[in-house]
Amino acid sequence: MSSLLLVLLAVVVIFVLSLILGSFFTVRTAEVAIITRFGKFLRVADPGLNWKVPYFDAVAGLVSLRVNQITLTMETKTKDNVFVTIPISVQNRVRPEKIYDAFYKLSDPVAQIKSYVEQVILGHVPGMTLDEVFASQSSIAAAVKSELDADMSAFGYEIVNVLVTDIVPDQKVKSAMNDINAAQREQVAAAARGEAEKILVVKKAEAEAESKALQGQGIANQRKAIIEGLQTSVEGFQRAVEGASAKEVMQLVLVTQYFDTLKSIGENDKTNTLFLAHSPSAVAQVSDQVLESMLGAQKAAQ
Repeated sequence: MSSLLLVLLAVVVIFVLSLILGSFFTVRTAEVAIITRFGKFLRVADPGLNWKVPYFDAVAGLVSLRVNQITLTMETKTKDNVFVTIPISVQNRVRPEKIYDAFYKLSDPVAQIKSYVEQVILGHVPGMTLDEVFASQSSIAAAVKSELDADMSAFGYEIVNVLVTDIVPDQKVKSAMNDINAAQREQVAAAARGEAEKILVVKKAEAEAESKALQGQGIANQRKAIIEGLQTSVEGFQRAVEGASAKEVMQLVLVTQYFDTLKSIGENDKTNTLFLAHSPSAVAQVSDQVLESMLGAQKAAQ
């Protein structure tokens, strides 16, 4: 009899311990527990050690309060009939004051958030050209966040941020865009090269014109110096030799230069000069022609 009592006592102790131990449970940080009684929502259990009525109350589930990220990839067509792939990241979390709505109103939050995102994208991108889609990447993300936050707020979710991470057109379209970009850059480079060559030609022409002007000025100065030298020689010779005319002085100067030229040619052993029939008397004819030219120029100046 005593052994039977011991067995019953042991059963009672085990039952009481199971009741006590089954009444306590813990909830981790950044999570909350949904407590139900006979399947009906009772309360929300906060992080830490909690208590529930054994056999009456149950933990229906846990709700994370962390920021979660949903990644999806959408394919759509732009206004100019270009198919693009748009990777999107949606960062969301459960609103602490709407834990009941987040747990009970949505059966599959991830799938439903993706459906809302697809709806918003299909309402914006098809009305834009490909260039506008690239230029409006941030505005598309802002539009998705604004509309999605308004829709998901009723279900207890807050949309923290929406990131449109890339715009990926078809590979052929991407290659065509790169070719267009390269052609435009080549056009700009060609225009720059043409402008540089134009500047070089203009500067070269200006330099050549200036060089010729200076060369002509040098020749003019040289001739002026020769004439002034000849004038000085004639005047000096006339003062030294009384009765000598300008013609005689000029002939003497030309004969002197004539013989100096012959001497210079003879001193150079590598000259290829070809002598024609000539005589010193021809110098007088040259001097007459020079004098006539000078007298004619003087009369024309007067």
